[in-house]
Amino acid sequence: MQALPNILTSLRLVLALFMFLALAAAAGGVPFLAGELTPEMQFALQRWAVWAFVIAAVTDFFDGWLARKLDAETVWGAILDPIGDKVLVCGAVLGLMALGPQPMVLLPAGLILFREFTVSALREVGAGKGIKLPVTLLAKWKTTLQLTALAFELFVASWGAFGLPYEGGLLEPVSIFAHALFWLAAVVTLITGAQYWEQTRKALKG
Repeated sequence: MQALPNILTSLRLVLALFMFLALAAAAGGVPFLAGELTPEMQFALQRWAVWAFVIAAVTDFFDGWLARKLDAETVWGAILDPIGDKVLVCGAVLGLMALGPQPMVLLPAGLILFREFTVSALREVGAGKGIKLPVTLLAKWKTTLQLTALAFELFVASWGAFGLPYEGGLLEPVSIFAHALFWLAAVVTLITGAQYWEQTRKALKG
């Protein structure tokens, strides 16, 4: 039972990779499969990718909760957890872009990616100088917001794969909600990025 949190974190990494490969294959981005997939197979890959993302996102809550509950917090888990989060988010953003033109998603997606890479670089530089950047409460909510928004965006992008009708007026409000949530996630992501930047600047100055 002590190893369960790390197993869940590792599962998130595996599911994130599967999700990205499935979306890339559905979009025709895998060379040896390009042109070989039927529309039904492409839709199936999109559905599997969405479900893989949802399951992976759920593990993000349970691995940390179980680690605290079982008193099984480890250095390896502390390293794997943020890596799993970033791989899942970045993989979902890239997979979303692979599904086709996403004008309303392009800018917030880019901002989220830029922030994630910047904070990772800050952590690496800070670690080399003995500076630790503690995870803020807003940053924890940021991850939850990102994953929820991306789940909706992937669902909207895979609308047809779930057999849902494009007529009837349901797609438009769901799309608006998904885009608004994703923009909100991008704003919160930038705010937390600015917080980490300021933390690092003050630590280096001190």
